[in-house]
Amino acid sequence: MDGKMFARLGLVIVLAVAITAEAVHRAREDLSAATRPSPRTGTEMPRTDPMRGKLRRCQELGEAATRDAECLAAWQENRRRFLAPSEGR
Repeated sequence: MDGKMFARLGLVIVLAVAITAEAVHRAREDLSAATRPSPRTGTEMPRTDPMRGKLRRCQELGEAATRDAECLAAWQENRRRFLAPSEGR
């Protein structure tokens, strides 16, 4: 084989590697875009749950929360909401 044949073979190999690398890059880019959360528009108001604040307070109380009437009521309401059948979903 002469030098021109080696040059052509080398060029084909380099092109094949470049095309494969680009295909892998695009596939990963599409996958990461699909798993990325959509940006917020700024007009949406985050929903706040008053129960969350009560449960956070009970968590901070630690063991004393087992004797606190408000915490016991909050836990009971949280269990009811969590275990209740879905309403219209």
